[in-house]
Amino acid sequence: MSKPVKKVVVVGGGAAGWITAGLIAAEHDAHLDTGIDVVLIESPDVATIGVGEGTWPTMRTTLSKLRIGETDFIRGCDASFKQGTRFDRWHTGASNDVYYHPFTLPHGYKKTNLAASWLSLRDRVSFADAVCVQSHLCARGLAPKQGATPEYASVANYGYHLDAGKFAALLQKHCTKFLGVEHILDHVTAVNADADGDIVSVSSKEHGDLTGDLFIDCTGFASLLLGKHYEIPFVSRKDTLFVDSALAVQVPYADDNSPIASQTISTAQTSGWIWDIGLSSRRGVGHVYSSAHVSDEQAGEELRAYIRPAMGDDAESASLRKISINPGHRQKFWHRNCVAVGMAAGFLEPLEASALVLVELSAEMISEQLPATRETMTTVARRFNDKFLYRWDRVIDFLKLHYVLTERTDAEFWVDNRRTESVPDSLQELLALWRHHVPWHGDFTQVDEVFSSASYQFVLYGMGFGTEPAARTRRSVNAEEAARLFQENAETTNKLLAGLPTNRELINHIKEFGLPKGSVT
Repeated sequence: MSKPVKKVVVVGGGAAGWITAGLIAAEHDAHLDTGIDVVLIESPDVATIGVGEGTWPTMRTTLSKLRIGETDFIRGCDASFKQGTRFDRWHTGASNDVYYHPFTLPHGYKKTNLAASWLSLRDRVSFADAVCVQSHLCARGLAPKQGATPEYASVANYGYHLDAGKFAALLQKHCTKFLGVEHILDHVTAVNADADGDIVSVSSKEHGDLTGDLFIDCTGFASLLLGKHYEIPFVSRKDTLFVDSALAVQVPYADDNSPIASQTISTAQTSGWIWDIGLSSRRGVGHVYSSAHVSDEQAGEELRAYIRPAMGDDAESASLRKISINPGHRQKFWHRNCVAVGMAAGFLEPLEASALVLVELSAEMISEQLPATRETMTTVARRFNDKFLYRWDRVIDFLKLHYVLTERTDAEFWVDNRRTESVPDSLQELLALWRHHVPWHGDFTQVDEVFSSASYQFVLYGMGFGTEPAARTRRSVNAEEAARLFQENAETTNKLLAGLPTNRELINHIKEFGLPKGSVT
């Protein structure tokens, strides 16, 4: 039990494997003889799935910790800037049914809850437009920074759209060349445990047994270590989130100077929704849907109808890649000396791009709390499981929120999503609470919530949720302070609209000239 943790073996590559291996290697000096040994073994035959290809702003911090320059990342991954998500036809299904969930917090959010003051203005201006600049920037296709802004710095908060395959390749090259990660391309043929049940090694076809002290399962849906070896049960959440299938397609731009959307576009369909992600070189488009409510053929027809304006007759012959989704997660994520990250831990639909951020958060906690000995690993594992079971539940609540608030009755999918038996009790309690006060910091129990009260505000009030504050709440609103913040937001918006380039202009600038070096250490 007092055995020191000196060697970490990551089984599986992709973004999950390489981000985890890279963060541990970077923060525990894997490139030095005195550091932690980090080995990543992956099959040469498993391709990156890459559903969604969108990130949160947290990816900027992750890339900085990995010491990857933003210019190199953007050039190498066909990346572009993402400033949030635009939701089309989720509320009523009408053509003008549009709202934004931006990455920028409401102005003055730390001290002042502008949502309470906005309620009296809701018939004149959307919530996002009233409290932040980012919906205005997205509507005009503008970038979140200028060409002179240093790497990872921002004018408006942002994440990325990226090519998942190229991202994994960039991470692999960087982690092996600069961070000291040992990379093995081979097939894992067995998982070997000692008498106590800890994994002591994994057997490989060409490289024999690879020993380690901590094993990280990044084998995707297969979950070779946590799922198959340890038989940790899978907890299905399909009773809450119905989406279980996806069809994906790549859509070319008309030319090299076509506009690049500044946000992910999520357009509701009869029994699911279509994502539209603008990279620098193409668009990634996909239809996620419930197979219990619509056939693969009809889902494909809806996707082809969506891409037809861009592809014309070629939409009929475009190859659609089918991806099966089993929404849910493992009963626990860290068992003995094995922890699962990414799809090996679980997967939900790509709404709100939660998959990659859960990878980042998992890798960050493993690295920050990397146990010094096997004895302390038990404590770290328990804390990790508690934290991430909570986080998965909160992600599920937030995704379900988008469906519960709909007023669409044109298809059974939307009607079924509003049935009480499919809504988690925790979400029902919050919705009842928010009928009488607007979401705020104290509504949640942890300081590092995956989705803050601001995110709930953007979705609730983007989809027409009605809050009627109690009299004491109305009296507590400082009208003068709110008016000042609304005015400041409007002035900042006008300034940025006049001074920021388009997303395409900035991407072209970066490809030719790069960005000034910033905070990468």
